[in-house]
Amino acid sequence: MTTQAPQALTIDIYSDVMCPWCLIGYGQLTKALAELDGEIAAQIRWRPFELNPQMPTEGEEQEAHLQRKYGRSAAEGAGLRGRMKAIAEGAGVSLSYEGEGEAPPAMMWNTRLCHKLVAFALEQAGPQVQTELKLALFRAHFNRRAKLGERGVLLDIAASVGLHREAAKAALDDPDLEARVVAEEHEAWDMNITGVPAMIVANASGAKFLIPGAQEPEVYVNALRRVAAKQSTSATS
Repeated sequence: MTTQAPQALTIDIYSDVMCPWCLIGYGQLTKALAELDGEIAAQIRWRPFELNPQMPTEGEEQEAHLQRKYGRSAAEGAGLRGRMKAIAEGAGVSLSYEGEGEAPPAMMWNTRLCHKLVAFALEQAGPQVQTELKLALFRAHFNRRAKLGERGVLLDIAASVGLHREAAKAALDDPDLEARVVAEEHEAWDMNITGVPAMIVANASGAKFLIPGAQEPEVYVNALRRVAAKQSTSATS
């Protein structure tokens, strides 16, 4: 009896570190991939999407920003945060402050440098380390409320996942890397990606499928199986 090898898929996740739904979507995707273990082997790569490209470097208090951007009340914001935290827990991730002492104000930051660092991680160390870095940035933002607008904070996070600090520092100042990040964002717009998370699933034969938003695990399971089936059909035709 021969055992069929898992179908190889690539999943490009367009996301922003400031986006709680991006972390939730990754948690749900992880559950789906666990269910598909032995059936599908996925390589995950993270792609840039800035939700607030005009955000000043000093950042903005989160609730004030969301009230201004979406016109919602403080009570509405509190209710939404409570619902998101519950959904996140179900997805196996956390949006709660986990630091010592009283929580500092939740902030929104300009994430251009974060995206440059994530792109650098993929180029220099590959998808696995890139995912480790992305998750470390999520933890720093949601669980520690770190100042992700500061270069020193970002370099500490990069070093924590094994990236060379001086190389990461050079990457943050690299105009060519910034141009590639901006080009990838333009590619997302060209694909009509207007919000995140957005996942582009591709198989070895080139078939692609867009999964918008943070979905339930079974949605990801069904989508991944459809893309894998297209690969199988192409291979036998």
